[in-house]
Amino acid sequence: MSDNVPLFRDLNADDADPEATVVESMCVNCGGNGQTRLLLTKIPFFKEVVLMSFSCDQCGFENNEITSGSVIPEKAVKITLKVNDKADLKRQLVKSDHTRVEIPELQFEIPSKSQKGEITTVEGVIDRIIRGLQQDQPQRREEHPEVAEKIDGFIKTLEELKDFERPFTLILDDISGNSFIENPIAPKTDPNCTYEYYRRNKEQDHELGIFTQEEVTGEKSILHPIKEGEYSLEEIQGEVLQFPTNCPSCGSPCETNMKMTNIPHFKEVIIMATVCDVCGIRTNEVKSGAGIEPKGVKIEVLVKTKEDLTRDVLKSETCELAIPELDLTVGPHALGGRFTTVEGLIVAIKEQLSDPSTAHIFGDSEAPETKEGFSKFLSQLDEVLENKSCVTLVLDDPCGNSYIQSMRDDDQPDERLKITHYERTFEQNEELGLNDMKTEGYEEH
Repeated sequence: MSDNVPLFRDLNADDADPEATVVESMCVNCGGNGQTRLLLTKIPFFKEVVLMSFSCDQCGFENNEITSGSVIPEKAVKITLKVNDKADLKRQLVKSDHTRVEIPELQFEIPSKSQKGEITTVEGVIDRIIRGLQQDQPQRREEHPEVAEKIDGFIKTLEELKDFERPFTLILDDISGNSFIENPIAPKTDPNCTYEYYRRNKEQDHELGIFTQEEVTGEKSILHPIKEGEYSLEEIQGEVLQFPTNCPSCGSPCETNMKMTNIPHFKEVIIMATVCDVCGIRTNEVKSGAGIEPKGVKIEVLVKTKEDLTRDVLKSETCELAIPELDLTVGPHALGGRFTTVEGLIVAIKEQLSDPSTAHIFGDSEAPETKEGFSKFLSQLDEVLENKSCVTLVLDDPCGNSYIQSMRDDDQPDERLKITHYERTFEQNEELGLNDMKTEGYEEH
């Protein structure tokens, strides 16, 4: 692949001959030699994917597959959808090969890796289950008529769900973290769908092909910490480190610069900046340089004047953002860690929603009312940026590493800024990996 094109390219009408890699492969049907064509590209939501097309000239066998080409998320995801009306059946979804599908009301479950990943709808999931059960029914009726009769009854129940004769629950539990269910009222919070992120265990990591260095080589990873007094704080803060990485947008090799700096009246942070020479993307990410605080923090600021838009903001990667007046909630990892201003944070939200690769997840198949809702929401953000409307910006960070600048230099409280420290719940500590650690100032509840 040439140096001036991204590793994962967008498919478009102008790209008449997309670059593909051809590999000679054994045919699983006849044992002869065939060809596999590999195309690395990007599609909405799935982001980076690898399209694989195999053909055998000897026996005519063909096979097409799609697999994720992006980095496996750090956490697994469990999505619970309450199907409360017929419109919920039309919700589009993405599920990977590693997704376990469950309908609790029927005590029905499809194990992971029993179906290939697909882009479909809630109705499509049920329809595929029905077709799978119907496939061997003629043979069952001859050999096991009682079993076939029970399956016919279960198929009838599934058809009732497909026609929405009663509400039910659909659960997607995906250890790869690559599943998704459409939010028809996005960017507002979906009242019928919840996402629960959790850490994988060792067996689940191995199932995804994730192994530690010790498991692969038999050698433990050795860290060489900086000895006390070896370097002064000024030397550490003045040093810019550089290390190779891959572009978060196109996957091409690039470099990231990292530097420690100090935020006045707060703490030291690490700023990481990545510039990709291939696709031109520039990213900035901020991480705390002081670890996890003993308590979480919730910060609320009333954005009322132009002065409020200029407040410095540090949003850590574990911080959830909300604007109650717009019914907006942004998950902790959506915007990553950022050191910016209130205005910059709102602009980042707008840019992410306006990005054609993420704003309209299913392209032309997206419902018109959803597109209209996005346009209306973007205009509301413009009104906030122009100080035509007053909103409250809320940062909720269980790690306690987020910050919003006070407009007062004295010890008097800022009347438009409210800061609340709180004890983390057991679930929050579990998500942060703290329940097995004893840290100063931490008490398990």
